Amino acid sequence: MPKRKDINKVLIIGSGPIIIGQAAEFDFSGSQASRSLREEGYKTIIVNSNPATIQTDLETADVVYIEPLTTEILAKIIDKERPEGLLPGFGGQTGLNLSYELARKGVLEKFDVELLGSNLQTIEMAENRDYFRALMNRISEPIPQSFAVHNYDEAREVLKGMHFPLLIRPAYTLGGTGSSVVYDGDQFYDAVMTGLIRSPIKQVLIEESVLGWKEYEYEVMRDNNDNCIIICSMENIDPMGIHTGESMVVAPAQTLTDKQHQALRCAAIKIIRSLKIAGGCNIQFAVNPEKWEYRVIEVNPRVSRSSALASKATGYPIARVSAKIAVGFNLDEIPNAITKKTMAGFEPALDYVVVKIPRWPFDKFPTVERRIGTQMKSTGEVMAIGSTIEEALMKAIRSLEIDKIGLEPDNWKEYELIREIQEPTDRFVFAVAEALRRGYTKKKIMELSKVDEFFISKIANIVKIEKLLKKQGLSLQLLTQAKKLGFSDDYISKVSGIKRNEILTKRIENKISPVFNIVDTCAGEFEAYTPYYYSTYWGEFNNKKIKYKNKKNVMIVGSGPIRIGQGIEFDYACVHSAIALKEMGYESIIINNNPETVSTDFDVSSRLYFEPLRLEDVLNVIFKEEPYGVILQFGGQTSVNLAVPLYEAITKYGLNTKILGTSPSDMNLAEDRKAFSIILKKLNIFQPPFATGFSFEEVKDIARKIGYPVLVRPSYVLGGRAMEIIYDEQELEKYVRLAVKVSPEHPILVDKYITNATEVDVDALCDGKDVFIAGIMEHIEQAGVHSGDSYCVIPPRSLSKKIIDGIRRIVHEIAVALKTVGLINIQLAIQNGT
Repeated sequence: MPKRKDINKVLIIGSGPIIIGQAAEFDFSGSQASRSLREEGYKTIIVNSNPATIQTDLETADVVYIEPLTTEILAKIIDKERPEGLLPGFGGQTGLNLSYELARKGVLEKFDVELLGSNLQTIEMAENRDYFRALMNRISEPIPQSFAVHNYDEAREVLKGMHFPLLIRPAYTLGGTGSSVVYDGDQFYDAVMTGLIRSPIKQVLIEESVLGWKEYEYEVMRDNNDNCIIICSMENIDPMGIHTGESMVVAPAQTLTDKQHQALRCAAIKIIRSLKIAGGCNIQFAVNPEKWEYRVIEVNPRVSRSSALASKATGYPIARVSAKIAVGFNLDEIPNAITKKTMAGFEPALDYVVVKIPRWPFDKFPTVERRIGTQMKSTGEVMAIGSTIEEALMKAIRSLEIDKIGLEPDNWKEYELIREIQEPTDRFVFAVAEALRRGYTKKKIMELSKVDEFFISKIANIVKIEKLLKKQGLSLQLLTQAKKLGFSDDYISKVSGIKRNEILTKRIENKISPVFNIVDTCAGEFEAYTPYYYSTYWGEFNNKKIKYKNKKNVMIVGSGPIRIGQGIEFDYACVHSAIALKEMGYESIIINNNPETVSTDFDVSSRLYFEPLRLEDVLNVIFKEEPYGVILQFGGQTSVNLAVPLYEAITKYGLNTKILGTSPSDMNLAEDRKAFSIILKKLNIFQPPFATGFSFEEVKDIARKIGYPVLVRPSYVLGGRAMEIIYDEQELEKYVRLAVKVSPEHPILVDKYITNATEVDVDALCDGKDVFIAGIMEHIEQAGVHSGDSYCVIPPRSLSKKIIDGIRRIVHEIAVALKTVGLINIQLAIQNGT
């Protein structure tokens, strides 16, 4: 069926601010959908309130509204713009719920706007627990015994015929919000009441528990002719009882027989057909580990975080294809953008393994309950690709940026270790490795955790190599085995005690280096025109360089997983950098490991590398590509921290690659408080009294001299991590222990805490000589609230012309003194007119 001619304008609703359960994946899906429709000549209107997103850029859509996401404002925009269609499935649960409300309130009917992809009936069937249960019964697909209730009296009646434990889930919510597993009457009452409050339609599902069952997800695509394909099967390593967004996930599914896979595949296709979804959807199944039976758990009639994962795992652009299907195209009419020879109806094939691990914010909130369950706590995730589960798992762990380079244990007492395995936290995989080191059998760990023995055996393979490295040192055979199981040189060094430089030298001498394979959606059957690479040690090394169309190629280092203090604003910067490089005739190369982001989309850069952002992994890509330059300014602290070690490595190995932008030595001047202080003194710019120290004794003396309260923080960290206002020595002693753990090789900064001051944030650009001030933002709170956590206003409202002129002078002088080439951000405090 050709594209629809009765539609000219399409409205896409964004997902609003980043929240737990709704991160950068919806910027990726919304912007990809908009680009997809504009390719076909449609006009797109995007409404979102998040300024850090690509989709709120003028280049992404024909019209962009940065407005609160409410039905009232959306109704006014619809009245003004008069779109013929609305895509409900690309803005997460926020976009879906708002689309549903606009339809229910008659706004869409009034302005003759059609829901595309998922109509009102489809949304209700999938989201309303009563309707969904009735539909599954009608098509004979098994679901957990469940009852939808609207008040506590109804819930109490339902309870009479059920047994604990039970799962309580509110309707129309995201990321497991308000859901919980309950084991007794008191918990039941609290959970039902919470669920009723959280559900926008005041409906809660009381469901039989399938705790301990295995969980699988199928990403399915359907077109208007009822053609369906399975894009990807995914298996949660964690059992049911842990939200899929909180689970470690492997793709493709590993522990199903072919017969079982075909049964779930057929069920998934039957479900998407019965819902009449035109486009992509995600279907979750629970499978009994004891005997073959399954239950349908949930259907997302929209693009989800799992859809982003499936897209990046396969190279199949789910949002792009879904948007085209929504306006009338069928799968056999949409070319595969990667191969340019096959069509979108060609099912992806994976000849590699993908591992996803969530990124939790417990480093920011050390006192928070770390146990993971039915409600999401993770802020983002990483994805790694390898030839084996072990290789992909180890790459994923070092992508997380959690101060771990492998399966290092914490210092658990025996009872703590057992609890970590029985009631998992973010440390589960490390606890399993430690239990194996202590002699626990795979079967015992499986009984405690309900995790399939297959996955435990994979962790056991890694632990076995650790033991051999400790015992035998580093033979050539053992080094090869370790690299094939995903060990980094740093981790081999840590386990064996051999210096990292010796390991690297041995690898180079013996040509033990990674090969780079292509993700092409069809397991090498057709050539890929948008190369998307992953490294693996399972293959014959060849040092053939990439063939470029021209020698002008620049590599951009991304920012890794979304976490507090490092969000999609850095991905935004990386994407714009890639686009600008292309416009200037350069080939842009992106290295990143976040499956949710626009930067890891198949067509943003000339070449994409899905890799950890560690020195070794980044160097491997540089050895392969030999880029003209590397840009580190756009990936947040993750990439900036690589500046000095990367510069040293490039110099050591005589590579013809430059660090572009501000030089690493000048970046270091900005981070090194003593060196920076000397610059400020020369420029006659005021700064608070300060000093730096490494030990508690040093820092204690500094604080006494400066006078409490003091502001303390480790250097070289982002987002105010471990920054605190300290009022006495007792607090200071506790703090120093934490700071040393966060940044052991760098000093602790101690500043006089300035009270009763206004804080100002300035963003500027500099080419080494001239400075362009892009914005002066005035904080509404007094100084002492982190700039990322502060309300602020632009332009400033209460600062005099004299103060603003003084700020401009300071920014200009500092930017030039630091020989800044590119971005600079400076924060100032104004106290008593100074």
